[in-house]
This record gives sequence, structure tokens and C-alpha cells, in this order.
Amino acid sequence: MTPRHEPQASLRGHLTFALKYEGLDLAILKRLFEAVGDEPIIAWVSDEPNGSYARRIWFLYEWLFQTQIRLEDATGGRYVQVLDDRLQYGSTESNSSRHRIKNNLPGTPDFCPLVFRTPELEAFCAMDLARRAQQIVDEVPRDLLARTAAFLLLKDSRSSYAIEGERPPQDRIQRWGRAIGEAGRQALDQDELLRLQQIVIGDDRFIKLGFRQEGGFVGSHDRESQMPLPDHISARHEDLDDLIAGMVAFDRTSGQTLDPVIASAVLAFGFVYIHPFEDGNGRLHRYIFHHVLAERGFNPPGVVFPISSAILERIDDYRAVLESYSARLLPFIEWNPTEKFNVEVTNETGDFYRFFDATPHAAFLYSCVQKTIEVDLPYETEFLRRYDQFRAAIDDMFDMPTRTVDLLFRFLQQNNGQLSARARGKEFAALTDHEVERVENIYRNFNAS
Repeated sequence: MTPRHEPQASLRGHLTFALKYEGLDLAILKRLFEAVGDEPIIAWVSDEPNGSYARRIWFLYEWLFQTQIRLEDATGGRYVQVLDDRLQYGSTESNSSRHRIKNNLPGTPDFCPLVFRTPELEAFCAMDLARRAQQIVDEVPRDLLARTAAFLLLKDSRSSYAIEGERPPQDRIQRWGRAIGEAGRQALDQDELLRLQQIVIGDDRFIKLGFRQEGGFVGSHDRESQMPLPDHISARHEDLDDLIAGMVAFDRTSGQTLDPVIASAVLAFGFVYIHPFEDGNGRLHRYIFHHVLAERGFNPPGVVFPISSAILERIDDYRAVLESYSARLLPFIEWNPTEKFNVEVTNETGDFYRFFDATPHAAFLYSCVQKTIEVDLPYETEFLRRYDQFRAAIDDMFDMPTRTVDLLFRFLQQNNGQLSARARGKEFAALTDHEVERVENIYRNFNAS
């Protein structure tokens, strides 16, 4: 840092430097304001009533605490953005005449994570992936698209359970898939979240449904003492109402003007950090990806991008993104173990879940969405097209039920295009050597076309 850019060794100097070059960290600002009180803000604005940095700090103080300090309304100075959208993504501006400030914060004091503009995210936004997805879909016949969409939906549902290490019965996978297929149709609020939890849990005999009435954590227990060993500590249950209200407000306001993928990352990762339920949080967190994208019209109608499948393929990266914030948070949360081997948080932690840097989360989600659009969607469409060609060729040879054709195809797929001796001796014993050779050639042509 050059001497010219070095901040003055004062509160005003450091705050001015942060606003100029570093962007906003609302959690740190609020803690700072709690420590110094409002007098330094009053003095700064009184000394520089038209100063843009003084007025921005004044606005942030009153916005964060939802209070007014002993200052008359501003009468001079041009309107300026409170969040520098050259550094961080902001939402639609609304003027605060008291401060002569354009409020473009993407959220409310109850929930307002921020995302920095990075070269990676700017490149993702410039790709216009929604348009690319629509172009791919427009080239696919309607009946083939419907089958592709159904396959991708089931793939996402199955993968979402697999991420949690679960292998539920097919009916639960399909039930959750139907819920994902309806994402974006219902407004996201407390009642909708409770409805979705009931769908994802299914059997509630051993799980208490609804928002937590005690602490929560993600981790394990000591094998001998059963004491909690948390990797992540959830928001206090006393803070859940305000945090969920903040998420709902974000979805209905700022989330409608931010880039859809960025808004989706902010809301979904915010939800999973809050962890409002005893169980089902992970799958609901991934449902929220689909909710925002569908609500914003990002994905073509009727098509669900298999984001959970892309996450499953990069599960270590996914965990690293989740832990990028959780691990840094743990040292600042004070807690005691309870009689039920849970955690009881003993300090104020609500702001940790309201305000966090969601930049790595947005970049990760964008990379997953890109993969589903540029790889999964065209691949699955082409796969089904080629399978139809294979089935038509088999139908020309034999009067074979569809289920048997499916089995034949699967056996060939599993054995690199050759029918195994076991299959030839059992399920397809009726085929002659010449017919087997023709079937294998058809499969090879299917793969080569």
C-alpha cells in the first residue's frame, strides 16, 4: 500500500478506506458500532454534513439498528449509493431522503448477505446461461424434451438424498422429485417451508417436525462421553423467526432484482447455515436453488437443472464451500453441552447468519449450473435420442416388449457393448449367435452415431 492510499489512523479514516476499497462487511460494522456507540457518527456528520462517506456510515448505523440518532435530516450533498456496486452486487435503489442516500443493499436488517464482484462471477453473468439453456431446449422435439426433463428431475432428487448419504425407497425419491418439479410456484414463507419439510422427511415418527425449539449443530458426538463435536453450529432457535422473515423478505424483494443464480446462492446457503429444522435442512437448501431459478424464469419451463447431481460429482468442493464460513464462525460461538447432548449457544450470534460473504457460494453454484446446462442437458437429450434409434432398430428385428428392450440395452451398456455369457444363457437364450451379433452391431452404431 502506498503512503497516499494508507488510511488515517482514526475511526473516520479506517471507515472511509473500507468504503472506498474494501466494500461492506455488515457483521463487522455492526459490532464496531456496538463498541463505539453513536457519538462518533454524530460528530462526523456534524463536521461533514455533505460528506458522502459520513452520510453512508450514518445510514448504515440507523439501518442496522433500526433507530434514529440525534441528527437532523440531511439537506445537502448529492445522493450516493450506500453499497458501491463496483465492488459488490447491489439491488434496486430506493432513496433515503433523511441521509440523501440511495439504499441498494440486497436485503433487510434481518437478512443481507453480500457478494463481491469478481472476474469469475462477472464472466459467469456474461455467459447468459439462461438464454443458452433455452436455445438447447428449442432444438429438442417436445416429446423428447418431456422425457429428458423427467429423467433430469429424478436424477436431481436421487442425488440430493445421496449427498446426505441416504438411499431412500423409490417412492420417496419420486415424491421429492415432484416437489422439486413444482419449485417456484408457491411463495417461500414459513408455511411453505414446513410443508416441504414434511414431504422430504416422510416418516415423522422419530423426527420432530417444525422449526427447532432448541439448539442445533452439524457434526458428531464423542464416542465415549457423547459430548457434541460440532463442525457447524446452527442459529439459536430464539433468532429463527427474524431470520426466516428476513429470508422471505429477501426472496420477495432484493432476490427479484439480483442475478438469479447469485440470489439463489445467497438464499439457499443462508438457509443451510441457519439450519432451522431438526432434519431435512440439506435437501431443502438444495430445493431453494430450484425455487429461485424457477421463480425468476431462469430455467426453461418444465426443465429442472440437476444441480444436486453436479454437486454430488464435486462433493469435496461443496463441503469446502460450506466450511469456508462455518469453520471461521466456530471460534466466535460460545456454547455449552445440554443434557440431551445438544448445544446451547450462550452469546448473541444472529448477525453471523444475517450477514456473511456469499461470494464463494455464488461462484460454486454458478459453476454447477453451467455444467448442468452445457453438459447434462445436451448429453441426456442426445442419449435418449440415440436410445430411441436403438429401440427402433430392435423393433424392426423382433417383436420384443419395451421392458425387455430396456433390459437388453442395459446389459449391453454394462458390458461394453457385448451381451455377456450369463445374459445369453438366461434372459436372452432365445437369440441365435447371428442375432446377438446384429444386436451388438446396432448398439455399437448407437454409440458411434
